Amino acid sequence: MARILFVDDEPSIRFFYSEILGDNGYDVLEAQSGDEAMQFIQSEPLDLVVLDIKLGSQNGLGVLQQIVSSNPRLPIILLTAYTSFQDDYTSWLAESYVVKSGDPSEFLGEVDHVLKKTEKKEE
Repeated sequence: MARILFVDDEPSIRFFYSEILGDNGYDVLEAQSGDEAMQFIQSEPLDLVVLDIKLGSQNGLGVLQQIVSSNPRLPIILLTAYTSFQDDYTSWLAESYVVKSGDPSEFLGEVDHVLKKTEKKEE
């Protein structure tokens, strides 16, 4: 079972996506800030991070850079309500970029795709 860290400052968003991931067989940890996410990344074995770009007072792209510099092999999916950040070169550090939606099928497809792609790299 893959272990996923879901990072979003909105409790309702964390609940929605964590439930979806859990219902699909994933072990989900939640963080509400970049600082909390970094604590998990340093102390927990993880297979994937799902990261929001707007994290209250923190910039998710800055958190993305921190994650990549401290753990470059850990895949990251950016999950955001904003399409405009796709053109920011920093977002290219992530494995994937998904726009939030009430229909989680695209998101779940990307989670599956990124995890399978990561498994193949490790073989």
